[in-house]
Amino acid sequence: MTTITHAIIPCAGFGTRMLPLSKAIPKELLPLGNRPSIHYVIDEAIKAGIKNIVLVNHAQKNAIENYFDINSELDTQLRNKGKNTLADSLNFLPSDVVITSVRQGKPLGLGHAVLQGRAVVGDNPFAVLLPDVVLDPFDTDYTSQNLAFMLKEFEKTGRSQILVNPVATADIDKYGIAKLANAQTIKKSDKNQSLAVTGFVEKPKADVAPSNLAVVGRYVFDNAIFDYLAKTAPSVGGEIQLTDAIDALIGTKGVDVTTMVGESFDAGDMTSYMQAFMYFAQRQLKEI
Repeated sequence: MTTITHAIIPCAGFGTRMLPLSKAIPKELLPLGNRPSIHYVIDEAIKAGIKNIVLVNHAQKNAIENYFDINSELDTQLRNKGKNTLADSLNFLPSDVVITSVRQGKPLGLGHAVLQGRAVVGDNPFAVLLPDVVLDPFDTDYTSQNLAFMLKEFEKTGRSQILVNPVATADIDKYGIAKLANAQTIKKSDKNQSLAVTGFVEKPKADVAPSNLAVVGRYVFDNAIFDYLAKTAPSVGGEIQLTDAIDALIGTKGVDVTTMVGESFDAGDMTSYMQAFMYFAQRQLKEI
């Protein structure tokens, strides 16, 4: 199967859960420890093997593009002062990785945002990483687990992959939950596991939930998802829902879920963001 080298990262949202802070600073640039949250998301994609990254952006969020660009003046000043190591750390993108930015002109939902990346992705299969979700970079291996595992599974099977996490019974009604062929509870493991999925149920009560597998913001898609997105009519709030296109993909191509190794952090909610910031800061201090 084709090796996946493209990824789409939707960044056009206003970050309303993080207001008023996100009015001035894109939520993707809010720090987790000493780096902005999107730094970890891009790093995860690159270490998994992605070479072409598409940021689906908004006119007021050019600062995200600037973060990944080379600031020649700053670079020169740092090197003139003998701070070459620091200068090198600011230009961390490998030479064979290309980041492209496209605009989502209207806020028409996640499905619409993903569709905007089609002009760059073309006919290739691709990954989608939601920048609100940051996977633990300290206790997991970006080069072999989670997204990297999903990419390898797609190469072997040709089936789209969606990352899910086994959650506690009390938390099931907070998430979209995967529906497997047979209702079951999956235990958390230190190894990724791929399972066929028949659909998803949005925030079900625990006693009727088809599983305990909650959707995490990582996807690997067959290119056919673009056609389904293009045909998907707006639904709730006038938005084009990614889940509607996924349902169509399940019915025609088949889709698997991959159980997540390690932990993830919601960097788009103030309470969970503050907890994540402390975790990242403490882990980085231990490495100094």
